[in-house]
Amino acid sequence: MREYAGIGPLDEYPIHQSPRPVAWPESSDRNFYDRCYLNAHDRTGDLFLITGYGVYPNLGTKDAYLLVRRGDVQTALHFGDALDPRGADRMEQQVGNYSIEVLEPLRRLRLVVEETEGIAVDLTWEGSFPPVQEQRHVMRQGSGTTLDAQRFAQVGTWAGTVLIDGEELEVTPDVWVGTRDRSWGIRPVGEAVPAGKPHDPPFDGMWWLYLPLRFDDFAVVIIIQETPEGYRTLNDCTRVWPDGRVEQLGWPRVQITYAPGTREPTGATVTCSTPAGETLVIEVTSELGVALHIGGGYGGDPDWNHGVWRGAGFTERVDYDLSDPAVNGRTMFGVIDHVGRAVLHGAGADGMQGWGLFEHAALGRHDPTGFTDWFDLAP
Repeated sequence: MREYAGIGPLDEYPIHQSPRPVAWPESSDRNFYDRCYLNAHDRTGDLFLITGYGVYPNLGTKDAYLLVRRGDVQTALHFGDALDPRGADRMEQQVGNYSIEVLEPLRRLRLVVEETEGIAVDLTWEGSFPPVQEQRHVMRQGSGTTLDAQRFAQVGTWAGTVLIDGEELEVTPDVWVGTRDRSWGIRPVGEAVPAGKPHDPPFDGMWWLYLPLRFDDFAVVIIIQETPEGYRTLNDCTRVWPDGRVEQLGWPRVQITYAPGTREPTGATVTCSTPAGETLVIEVTSELGVALHIGGGYGGDPDWNHGVWRGAGFTERVDYDLSDPAVNGRTMFGVIDHVGRAVLHGAGADGMQGWGLFEHAALGRHDPTGFTDWFDLAP
């Protein structure tokens, strides 16, 4: 009997999107991925936990990372392994001691990291509002596509425990909040590939702002990407209510404040417009930042890159001293995720406070900000 290696358990269900087994993506692009991202904090700025799990079917790999920043120490856990070619492990999001269980789709998750080199996590997520389906995100370079992805985002609360080097933290939903997203499609993953012909025009940089924010009565999700000239290639600004209503908040005007002599943001002022034409201003300040390219696998991280094969059952812990100039010196040259404290003004929301993710990157030239090249810094 011939063995059909691609057929797996998921093929029992009417969920196919193409005439192929579910385990085989429609795209043969090596950069196809399916990944989740989650963060958690207690609103103090003393600790920020960021984590994610991903599968890379055309590379045959799966992996997960967990970042925890406390003071000047940023700790990373990395897990990697082979992906079942029949897709048998797609419903069990697990690699090594790391797992994510969907308790109630689009509502409740459980994140577990069994004790690994002094760190253990058992947290349950509950979404505070329905998830927001974001605009499709596409980036092209010359005739090639570097990113083509769909994502949804959600804000919520956490409950459970976090153990770090003998210190156990009780996590309660009245204090601990966070944001999460899931995305899938094409983006650079895995080992580096030959460069080929130089891009024409060359890549001069990008400016990025991502603000999923949780307030008591609603959530606001803002995504903006601009070219070096300030041309906005992605503009998605929405407010979601408990009953699932989604409002568009127009074309936001943004002012970022940077720490002098750096590109590290300290805050942002975002001026939005409601459907009724009222002005809604969001003031966001950074309480603590985590550089995703220092142990998180994003943006050219030299220590960890999503989808890279490091052998079966790979696990490691890496501690980064952020007071070390060799580490801190590269912080601002990538995407930084901040514990974001937000205050609203106008449109019947004066003084309303919220918390969420303040993610920003100013890479290369950005004319509206005044950055003239990759190394120009704020005055």
